[in-house]
Amino acid sequence: MDKQSTQSSEVLSKIERARQARRHKFYLRDDHVTLSHGSGGKATHNLIEGIFAPAFANTILDRMEDSATITLGDQRLAFTTDSYVVNPLFFAGGDIGRLAVHGTINDLAMAGADPLYLSAGIILEEGFAIEHLQRIVDSMARAAHEAGVLIVTGDTKVVQRAKADGIFINTAGVGSVRASANLGQALVAPGDRVLLSGSVGDHGIAIMLAREELDIETEVSSDSAALHTLVAALLDRIGTRLHCLKDPTRGGVATALNEVALSAEVSIALDERAIPVHEGVRGACEILGLDALTIANEGKLLAFIAPEAEQEALRALRAHPLGREAAVIGTVQAEFPGMVFLRTDIGGTRVLDMLVGDPLPRIC
Repeated sequence: MDKQSTQSSEVLSKIERARQARRHKFYLRDDHVTLSHGSGGKATHNLIEGIFAPAFANTILDRMEDSATITLGDQRLAFTTDSYVVNPLFFAGGDIGRLAVHGTINDLAMAGADPLYLSAGIILEEGFAIEHLQRIVDSMARAAHEAGVLIVTGDTKVVQRAKADGIFINTAGVGSVRASANLGQALVAPGDRVLLSGSVGDHGIAIMLAREELDIETEVSSDSAALHTLVAALLDRIGTRLHCLKDPTRGGVATALNEVALSAEVSIALDERAIPVHEGVRGACEILGLDALTIANEGKLLAFIAPEAEQEALRALRAHPLGREAAVIGTVQAEFPGMVFLRTDIGGTRVLDMLVGDPLPRIC
């Protein structure tokens, strides 16, 4: 057996072990769906592992990556889909249309793919203002144009009043995986460095402030952005020394890192002082009793890289407009697999778990 076949066999074995571990960690005990099942945290994983994963199980889905990577002939493609139900529809830094385009592009980017084509499925509620629909569609068109992708197919449905909430959007996307990209959670190994491309919590806090009309004097805007050019810059610089990318959206950085730790059978040690958080987000979290590491982001990535590539990767990220605040925030370890630990500002250490509950439903 050649080296590549041996590596593929080891990866598949690790995926199967992670799948078994998830079955023991996540339990679906609910009789009805709740808002927490859409939070991206433990309840979401309980729903996925209890209902969807067993029903649809296959070697591609079982990897549980942000996008499915498939091979057609000699071409590797990434394929993904996502739905957007954010409330409110318009917020500081973006709107549901811009978010729908960026979110799907970013899922493709996490597979190391250059996005090519998107679809747009739109569900409208009877009575929804045409003015708002035009604004959202124009925003989607601009976001797609800026990212260099085409929206090539779609579908529209209308339901009766009170049977939806204005507008819901589904986008699916296809991208071409770069030759230098060999990425996946199962490839993360002890010694890898964890890099974060910028500040955390901006999107979730922007949504909360817009929705609740809280009397908090701070200016926070969503970080919604298309990350494929940032990923391209990173791959161009360090190539196969980049092992995995994660998009810390629902459930935030904490949930994304726990997913990796479980799938890769490793632990992750973070340094709280190294994690960038804007003062407006930090202040809002303190007032509201939230942890910025569990708050959604829509324009940030986590990168797991070989230790010798740490400084090169950091320079590549910081040279890009979307990575100026990039930082090395942690290290992958072998001990206590499946766990994430946070070294706090005051010198202690605590377990950083997945998001539990649902402090902010419908953030994307």
